[in-house]
Amino acid sequence: MNRFVLFILLSVIFSSCNDHNKTKGKILIIVSNTEDMGDAEKHFAGNNLLEVAPPYHVFVSHGYEVDFASPTGGKVPFSMQPMGISSYTIKYEGFMEKVNKSITPEKIIPKDYNGVFIGGGYGPLFDIAKEEKLLSAISKIYENGGILGGCGHGPGAYANVKLSNNDFLVNGKKITGFPNSTEITKNWAKNGTLLPFMVEDGLKRNGAIFLTKNDLKDKHDVVIDQRIVTTMFLPSSAIVAKEMIKQIETF
Repeated sequence: MNRFVLFILLSVIFSSCNDHNKTKGKILIIVSNTEDMGDAEKHFAGNNLLEVAPPYHVFVSHGYEVDFASPTGGKVPFSMQPMGISSYTIKYEGFMEKVNKSITPEKIIPKDYNGVFIGGGYGPLFDIAKEEKLLSAISKIYENGGILGGCGHGPGAYANVKLSNNDFLVNGKKITGFPNSTEITKNWAKNGTLLPFMVEDGLKRNGAIFLTKNDLKDKHDVVIDQRIVTTMFLPSSAIVAKEMIKQIETF
């Protein structure tokens, strides 16, 4: 084999190895540190595992690096037992090891991220929704062209995000999330009375066009508008992640 052919073969192999190690981009998943709702009975707040782990799996399996951030950093609380893809991502994709080393807001570099995802559990309404440094990072990522995603109560955390022109990010955008009509039937937060605000109310208050079960053909539909991807309930959390990737790779 002559030297030129050998050089070409080695170049191809080296290039292939480098491409294999490259990621397509980075996603920031924001999670809550809030364990309970602050009431005497200590109703659980936290994060819903089945709304965070499946999107993580979708992102990493499609070649994206994922960082976790939380208001105070470190370990975060979860409800729900692992099942299905959640069990897989915990066992084989390092989910728990990474999420329990969540970074603090000060360590977020907005320009590094292609998108932000916030899953449900009630926790995000208690801390993420009022943590100014996180809200500022979300705003900067969005204004840099990033895609935002959320499931269940997660979209409520976007309600108070303001853009650089001081407008609310959600103003005039179609968004869905855990609706009032369902919240008032559940005892998880005493029919919503333990919450700082209900998802639907918070988003509408700041100008969002909130879509309810009456507006959608299927309650598990995903709503996409102006680079924001949301859904009401946990069965569609992974679909939100996939649709975010499609948006990222389109814009």
